[in-house]
Amino acid sequence: MSLVIRMARAGTKKRPVYHIVVADSRSPRDGRFIERLGYFNPLLPKEKTDRLKLDLEKVQAWMKKGAQPSDRVTRFLDAAGIMKREKRNNPEKAIPRKERKAKEEEATKAKEAGDAAAKTAATVKAATDKAAADKAKAEKAAEAPAAS
Repeated sequence: MSLVIRMARAGTKKRPVYHIVVADSRSPRDGRFIERLGYFNPLLPKEKTDRLKLDLEKVQAWMKKGAQPSDRVTRFLDAAGIMKREKRNNPEKAIPRKERKAKEEEATKAKEAGDAAAKTAATVKAATDKAAADKAKAEKAAEAPAAS
């Protein structure tokens, strides 16, 4: 049973509130959970302390038992100083989609050109090998009647 510390959505339509819970990873997002550790209200301003409430002692206890926090909960724990969150690096995300597609097309064209060049080089090599074999065969055939 793998445990996850994650957010379960509550609240009404268009007014979300999230409970931070410990749950089995196989259970549904808003379904069965083991223990509630706090809440998060994204509608409140960031400077309000009521926006996020976590029982940090319970979180640490569950992490010692093997519970893995989700990405969003890891951000909260990083802000609280409990866990260090790795900074993500995706340099491709900053490039606009059109430029990314153009870059990918150039790469595929270059690869196809390289494949075509390799194919023609292999064809030329095979032709020269065949010509050399034919020449050797002709020389051998020319020597055989002269020796008889």
